[in-house]
Amino acid sequence: MTYSKKKPNLLFILIDDMGWMDLGCYGSIFYETPNLDRLAAEGVRFTDAYAAAPVCSPTRASLMSGKYPAHVGVTNWIGGHTTGKLIDAPYIRHLPLQEKSVATALKEHGYRTWHVGKWHLGGREHYPDRHGFDVNIGGCSWGMPINGYFSPYGIETLEDGPEGEYLTDRLTDEAVKLIRQNDGAPFFLNLWHYAVHIPIEVSEKLTKRFAEKAKALGLDRVETFVEGEFFPCEHKKQLRVQRRIVQSDPAYAAMINNLDWNIGRLIDALEESGQLDDTVIVFTSDNGGLATAEGSPTCNSPLQEGKGWMYEGGVREPLIIRSPFVTKPGSVCEVPVTSPDFYPTLLELAGLELLPEQHTDGVSLVPLLKGEESLSREAIFWHYPHYGNQGGTPGSSVREGDFKLIEFFEDGRVELYNLRTDLSEEHNIAEQHPERTERLRRKLHQWREQVQAIIPEGNPEAGAAV
Repeated sequence: MTYSKKKPNLLFILIDDMGWMDLGCYGSIFYETPNLDRLAAEGVRFTDAYAAAPVCSPTRASLMSGKYPAHVGVTNWIGGHTTGKLIDAPYIRHLPLQEKSVATALKEHGYRTWHVGKWHLGGREHYPDRHGFDVNIGGCSWGMPINGYFSPYGIETLEDGPEGEYLTDRLTDEAVKLIRQNDGAPFFLNLWHYAVHIPIEVSEKLTKRFAEKAKALGLDRVETFVEGEFFPCEHKKQLRVQRRIVQSDPAYAAMINNLDWNIGRLIDALEESGQLDDTVIVFTSDNGGLATAEGSPTCNSPLQEGKGWMYEGGVREPLIIRSPFVTKPGSVCEVPVTSPDFYPTLLELAGLELLPEQHTDGVSLVPLLKGEESLSREAIFWHYPHYGNQGGTPGSSVREGDFKLIEFFEDGRVELYNLRTDLSEEHNIAEQHPERTERLRRKLHQWREQVQAIIPEGNPEAGAAV
């Protein structure tokens, strides 16, 4: 991989609801992702990469601002409102215009800035064009393709294609067109696919192929779901959590495979236009795979739970970075990293001055791309003061080294896990390590005070107390 340009192109690919185990290079034996597996072989694959929240909008706000969601004020998926034993904490329902987005920072230094795909960071007055993007294709207030993945889509910022056109294919077409028509200036392409968010829809032909694969592997004969507890949120209290315990859904596998094929098309376009070796490619997800509700299409095992939960399945993500600055292609990095880190990382990769007053919670990952084995910070944090639609309850957490502490707001309980020896978070060791538990709890409280995190209050109608 050679590098010639002073400023590299930046391609940031964000997938919606993709779980940590949804790629072949992360261990899936049912899903097929040859193009992303190849990308990992040519770049760095991160094992301990995290979304800043277990749901979408907060992570997206974090990516754009370089701050933790609690610091920005966007702590829930925009439009979400749930109650249970606690009243839902208030949150900002758009990315504030006073936040200088990474797109704005890059545009000020000559970058073409293009957004393609899902946005979900506010209404029209807060669309991508108000946050530094020259082009906005498909970005609106929607959190999912409301009319489905087949045209007509009804997305106000994306002209409908021929009837039956597939949304993931179309968005990739638009991204490829921008790449091929580029005038030679460095670009920042922010490709945020709607896939693999529900509804789980894809071609019947591809779904049939994975149904046949599931049958050949015997997955059609194994237990698929385990029925769990009733949901803690008021609007679903009559329903039970449905935990998927094996990756076997043919339609979801087909969506993953189609997505991978489209990533391959992007890489081919870069290569054919002579831009691949001058382009940094970042691939990650906004929250964990959907594993406990709404059809539970995937399984994140060995991680606990999934989207909407404070456990690892809700926040640990695939992350692959292919870059001219990677010193050891095919390497694996085990250093914990999180969403706010991408802002300073992209600036440094572009050779620009960092903006520490903006990306206050992020740390550049460039040293890790160059083979270093640590970053200059002690811990990373999460704050999700809401009930997830998937069964999770409000809480905060902190990871320091191998240890992760979660504090749940309904009853104030804390759980402590050693992720090095207990990746599945099966053994709460808080009582065995009272000093570490108390120290991490204090650190978490201090951080919440620093970012002015809002704590949900008790719901009198539910007879709760914080």
